[in-house]
Amino acid sequence: MAGEAKKTRTRRPRRRTSRKAQGPGYVEIIPLGGMGEIGKNITVFRYEDEILVVDGGLAFPSEEMLGVDLLIPRIDYLIQHKSMIKGWVLTHGHEDHIGGLPFLFPQLPKVPVYGAKLTLGLLRGKLEEFGLAPGSFDLHEVGTDDRIQIGRHFTVDLFRMTHSIPDNSGLVIHTPIGRIVHTGDFKLDPTPIDGKTSHLAKVAEAGKEGVLLLIADSTNAERPGLTPSEAEVAEALDMAIGRARGRVFVTTFASHIHRVQSVIRIAEKYGRKVAVDGRSMVKFARIASELGYLELKDRLYSIDELVDLPDEEVLILATGSQGQPMAVLSRLAFGGHAKLGIKPGDTVILSSSPIPGNESAVNRVINRLYELGAFVLYPPAYRVHASGHASREELKLILNLTQPKFFIPWHGEMRHQTNFAWLAQNMPRPPEKILIPKNGDVLRLTPDSLSRVGEVTAGAYYVDGLGVGDITDEILEERQRMAADGIVIITAVAGQDPVVEVVSRGFIEAGQRLLGEIRRMSESAVIQGVKRKKSLEAIRDDIYYPVKKFIKKATGRDPVLLPVVIEG
Repeated sequence: MAGEAKKTRTRRPRRRTSRKAQGPGYVEIIPLGGMGEIGKNITVFRYEDEILVVDGGLAFPSEEMLGVDLLIPRIDYLIQHKSMIKGWVLTHGHEDHIGGLPFLFPQLPKVPVYGAKLTLGLLRGKLEEFGLAPGSFDLHEVGTDDRIQIGRHFTVDLFRMTHSIPDNSGLVIHTPIGRIVHTGDFKLDPTPIDGKTSHLAKVAEAGKEGVLLLIADSTNAERPGLTPSEAEVAEALDMAIGRARGRVFVTTFASHIHRVQSVIRIAEKYGRKVAVDGRSMVKFARIASELGYLELKDRLYSIDELVDLPDEEVLILATGSQGQPMAVLSRLAFGGHAKLGIKPGDTVILSSSPIPGNESAVNRVINRLYELGAFVLYPPAYRVHASGHASREELKLILNLTQPKFFIPWHGEMRHQTNFAWLAQNMPRPPEKILIPKNGDVLRLTPDSLSRVGEVTAGAYYVDGLGVGDITDEILEERQRMAADGIVIITAVAGQDPVVEVVSRGFIEAGQRLLGEIRRMSESAVIQGVKRKKSLEAIRDDIYYPVKKFIKKATGRDPVLLPVVIEG
């Protein structure tokens, strides 16, 4: 209004605070795989607008995942924040740590990827297998004790750790708020086959300077004592192969280069020629040999070259340690191999333990090998295998060396992680806080706290043939139902003179009476639907629900029912 004084409000100037005054901030840690499971390992570390990614593995399907070949981690979070990714560090070359990368890399921008010589050699082989040119990616070879700078905020010191594959490293991740030690997969083998022991001095140095957070391998947290050395396994293999009088077949993980090296040295000692059989075994042996990780006095032979040799001069390294139906050992056991078969007097050594879920498949193969007259050696009856993961006494040592303020058990099922958490709680100087996260949890780490502050999309995509992500849980449920109760297909032509055909597969030996009743009910639904001028979809529903109810009542079974109605 005219003549009225205008009211004014004075504002105090906003006080600016420096980064130093605000404090050092926080690191977000987001496991997208590897928690509550063995496989699919991938962990995101974020500070402000920069992301460091560690590993990118896959997992293998359980028995109920019918038709699924592989599981790869969902990386929705990385895709949404792809401009923040400054680098990728790979701890080692096992499938559960690098096997998902051919699926993940094409979805993300090109960033520096750091890995040791063998790790990158195996990764290049995988990329080529998927039709991807390794030169299209920014791969940087590093040693197992090198230092890497990732963006402005992350400095990573690698430290060598013994495992069931060469070139395996743990990580000391230096951040603006403190040190994070990530053990990677490990055991503390005092006598590894290649003579390269774990660099525990680096771990101890980090502990002396102060470890804010320890993330450590939980796989063998239930096992007391120490994990046996590869040297002990080599002695047992030497005794078994030395005593064998016929052919020797050895199966182990194709990536277990140390074990493959032991078998080759022992075979050469006893005058046996060595052949490798199976796609993954041939690939890994070739790459390891080309990169200098396999020492050969002779050479690796083909199966054809060994067929006519005396039995006592033959040793074959084969795939199939997990009882896979199409792997070499299963084909040998069940007569599906084109060039070889098991005969009485052969010695078969399973230098591996079944992955949880594979026990029945492995036992089926072992029983068949016995039927064929083979001598079968497998753990724990024979010490022809040792885990690549640390047992409780080794885990205690890592806890003692690092003395972490906070602790996250990683790489294991819930029982493994929980047992490791209990172990840490009972140490003389336990961590202030222990968290067991699940995949997708957003963890906030500050100099004074570790907390769960949210979650992002996580889980798995199913790989089935050439399809990635087009298999859903609902489809798997349908496959399980079809496997359990079969399928009934009703094809109906809707017209004045309806034609109905009923076909069942994997259901029961359906008699004419049962099939006749299904056909009669379907014809009746079609006739009524045509008479009332219903849509094809409505007629299909009129068939589906009554027939489904009838089958359930008549047989007690619930097959997948597929009515197909077409216009006549």
